[in-house]
Amino acid sequence: MEIRAYQAKDEISWVRCRVLSFLDTAYFDNVLQEKEKYENPAIELVAIEDDQIVGILDVEYEVVERTVCSRGEGLGGMVWHVAVHPDYRQKGIGSQLLYEVEKIAKAKGLNRLEAWTRDDGWVNRWYEKNGFTNVESYLHVYLEGGDELKGVLKSEIPGLYPVHAFAHYVGEDKELIRKRFKRVHECICFEKKHK
Repeated sequence: MEIRAYQAKDEISWVRCRVLSFLDTAYFDNVLQEKEKYENPAIELVAIEDDQIVGILDVEYEVVERTVCSRGEGLGGMVWHVAVHPDYRQKGIGSQLLYEVEKIAKAKGLNRLEAWTRDDGWVNRWYEKNGFTNVESYLHVYLEGGDELKGVLKSEIPGLYPVHAFAHYVGEDKELIRKRFKRVHECICFEKKHK
């Protein structure tokens, strides 16, 4: 396996790897048609095996404190995408990508990585196994029409009727939200500080 910097020619394979990797996660419907471009500098790595991208890891990083990350002091990097093709999991590819990212991040003077993910147990265990700490969370709430939208959302434009919605819940009564709506995910912030 080869780990190297992402190149523009990798885009289709990068997108395919991300889509396939997300299908069995809480982000199953977070489909991208093209690779994200970042406002700030980024570390963008891919893992290649069998002439295809089998792993990706993108970290956008700060040159000015608190312009990318939501917490911490000093310069940090935000993990936007980490994914391993399902046919290549359990081979340490994600951890190898993270190791390479951390070497580059330290050389650039970053003192921490921040990552937000949902409540997939196996994903959260991967972050914990790789030295990240769960530092905060809130809820992602999907409102799926009908009764779920009643009394929650309405349009002020005549003839426009909301059918689906996505919301962040940062309040205290998470149990109320979980009981009221069918699709609710905890969105968890993991942080790894570099020494």
